[in-house]
Amino acid sequence: MADKRKIKTEASSSSSNINNGRGESVVVDVGRRRSSCGYCKSDSNTSITHGLWAHSLTVHDYQALLDRGWRRSGCFLYKPEMEKTCCPSYTIRLKASDFVPSKEQVRVSKRMQRFLEGSLTVKKPDEQNEPSSDAIRLSDSDDHGKADNSIENYLSNEIDSIVVTCTQRGEFPNDINAPKASVKPVAPSKRKLQAEEAHDLLYSSNISFQISAALKRGNKTIQKDNQSIDPNPKLIAEMLSGHLSNLTPPLHLSVKACNGHINFYSTEIQPPHTESITGKPSSVCKDSSSTSGTKGISVNKQSLEIRLKRSGFDPEEYALYRRYQIKVHNDTPDHVTESSYKRFLVDSPLIFVPTNGDVSVPPCGFGSFHQQYLINGKLIAVGVIDILPKCLSSKYLFWDPDLASLSLGKYSALQEINWVRENEKHCSSLQYYYLGYYIHSCSKMRYKAAYRPSELLCPLRYQWVSFDIAKRLLDRKAYVVLSDYANLLDEGDMSANNNNNNKKNVVEDQTQRGEEEEEDERFGEGSNDVRMDGDEEMSEVAFDESDESDDDDGTGSLTPVEMQKDVSNIVIGLKGMHLKYKDIRQAFGANERNYLENQLHKYATVVGTDLSERMIYSLG
Repeated sequence: MADKRKIKTEASSSSSNINNGRGESVVVDVGRRRSSCGYCKSDSNTSITHGLWAHSLTVHDYQALLDRGWRRSGCFLYKPEMEKTCCPSYTIRLKASDFVPSKEQVRVSKRMQRFLEGSLTVKKPDEQNEPSSDAIRLSDSDDHGKADNSIENYLSNEIDSIVVTCTQRGEFPNDINAPKASVKPVAPSKRKLQAEEAHDLLYSSNISFQISAALKRGNKTIQKDNQSIDPNPKLIAEMLSGHLSNLTPPLHLSVKACNGHINFYSTEIQPPHTESITGKPSSVCKDSSSTSGTKGISVNKQSLEIRLKRSGFDPEEYALYRRYQIKVHNDTPDHVTESSYKRFLVDSPLIFVPTNGDVSVPPCGFGSFHQQYLINGKLIAVGVIDILPKCLSSKYLFWDPDLASLSLGKYSALQEINWVRENEKHCSSLQYYYLGYYIHSCSKMRYKAAYRPSELLCPLRYQWVSFDIAKRLLDRKAYVVLSDYANLLDEGDMSANNNNNNKKNVVEDQTQRGEEEEEDERFGEGSNDVRMDGDEEMSEVAFDESDESDDDDGTGSLTPVEMQKDVSNIVIGLKGMHLKYKDIRQAFGANERNYLENQLHKYATVVGTDLSERMIYSLG
């Protein structure tokens, strides 16, 4: 009994020391993992990482893991085994206050400003000769006929979007071959035939009749109130109108189903044809909640609003993500599920830290967030980010495929860099912008170096090295101990005071920027504007505890570095208790002890001594 009381006392003490009032990091070490590589597209499992499942993770511990080359996908943490993996991935960051935008990045900002001011019309990638539905605006013109046509296109595309939403929610069959909606103006002579409130009727769509006919041909039913119902135009029109009711405030229109038609009525007294689809200048919105923030940007023609909210599931975000993955990354619809989306971009082990007036915490707090971009209230992009004690870590971005020409990936990166600059005033330690992994051997990932001046993390000594230096080393070989650059570069290359070399470096810098800008144009919105390529993250989502591990069963020989690690102070989580390994070592048999110590040595090597003694190594 005395021994048990002693163990419980020590367990309580260990937990108290780790907590420090900031919560506890609890992880499960899943060891080495092999998978196919999304970068070099190898046929075999050549991508090698070390993985952890995080039940909970403090923002300070995750910051420390980032600075040792780790990264998260949902609640899964992974770190490339740089010497063994096919495509070595280097953590890249820049100091926001030192950022100097390139000509291309300046052009992106100006392009967005022109779009918001109404002087730039955005067209869909597949409809270059037609007005874009998502521009939600008209060019300045006295041609009322063109204005009406743009309104009709906008409303038609909104209905198409709602049909997709109804399909995703299971209200319509997944295999429905729905026709494209067509919204047309209603002539005064025909209004009484289609509507009860005919005097205000402006536009109408008969899409419900077409959907009903398509469903009947396929012997399909629709779902309403958990019941299967035979399709009819009136019911379908009511379902679509219900979803459309909140989509038309910029147009001053109301929506109502009538005899199977979807009708749009004017809510203004003035003649409807003088109204164009333009955004109203928005005032700055202030969120009273300490867990989110909003800033508005006043514009002449359209309103851009950027909202910062805690990570959580949002049906509108998911619908946008689904469109993005299918259209941009060519994912099949059955692959982009709500559960996979949640695991990938919603679930987070990070323990939220509110500001509570603490000057060392930004107003929004620390944790995982979604940054929403809205134009006239319509969601066009979502940046998934982590806000940590030293940085904003950009995880993923998805955006409206119809707005590809706005370069929303580049634009959001500039906004995130600016966010760090602004919030450094509130939290002096928050200075950096982390862009994830830089892979020099993958041309589609080199765009990250366009955000200058950046630096890469040395994979051995975890020191930060200027990208301009690291690039010369990586041009020679894929895996390099970057902190050894003084020994690896020729003396002439390192002579900073040599005028000839300085001139050469300037030329190289200009050439590099030109190549990067050409590369941006070449890979375009399909990959380059996504700061974290889909394969980079999604390849890890498939990992779970049932995956086959590497052929190393965990009992193989340790490297000299791993053997030097002291594992006695690693805190073990076992049956609700937290105990240092040295205090429970004798509770294991010889074989169990050898196996566990082997695992602990490897764990201490990949996370570092400090973190291994701070985080809880869970055994269940």
